[in-house]
Amino acid sequence: MARTDRLFRLLHAMRILPSPVTAARLAEETGVSLRSLYRDIDSLRAAGARIEGERGYGYRLIEDIALPPQTFDRLEIEALVLGLAEVRHMGDPALEKAATSVLAKVAATLPDEAEQHLLHAVSQVRRSEARFPAIRDMETIRSACWREEALLLRYADRDGTVTERTILPLSVVYLDSKMTLLAWCRLREAFRMFRIDRIREARLAGTGFRPRRVALLRSYLAELRTGRSFAVAAGSAPTEPT
Repeated sequence: MARTDRLFRLLHAMRILPSPVTAARLAEETGVSLRSLYRDIDSLRAAGARIEGERGYGYRLIEDIALPPQTFDRLEIEALVLGLAEVRHMGDPALEKAATSVLAKVAATLPDEAEQHLLHAVSQVRRSEARFPAIRDMETIRSACWREEALLLRYADRDGTVTERTILPLSVVYLDSKMTLLAWCRLREAFRMFRIDRIREARLAGTGFRPRRVALLRSYLAELRTGRSFAVAAGSAPTEPT
């Protein structure tokens, strides 16, 4: 691993791990020896990072040289904490990890007083279970949207009948109790909503549709706003998937 990459990895570990974090834990997280870890901490300090602590006691990142300082008022901090907490309870492990990382990065860029406001925010989220069930192929679906690649779906309708569809995935929408995938269905040659919990399998079709995703999504959303398109892949036409 290049030294620069190793230093950035160490900074990220110090952002996301509960402080003070021991050198042994940091070495484990970054995959280096203790001797290298101590040298890396000294290098970060020399470069301007404010790191409290010493060998045998643990370390805490006070000021992060890799991120520019941010200014948020107290209510904005509450909004950040609340929003990211909701994301962590979505039931998506990748998004949960990302939300934790974002919060750590924001905390690392705040002045001391604002950081304390973030760490001890008034707004909290408590849920006995995740809002949505974990979806096996969620990473594939999300990646296909990002990369504008067609997907092959095995999809079950409301009666449990499974069909295969080739779609152009446009957007993942989180409703009150369901997740839906907005897409262009090549079989029907029309926009369709697919309930993500009914997707039995999703795999890349090997064909792209860049740069059409944004234009297609705008067209679909415009149809939804005017009430002209509420078709669901199951064959019905309610205002939301059933």
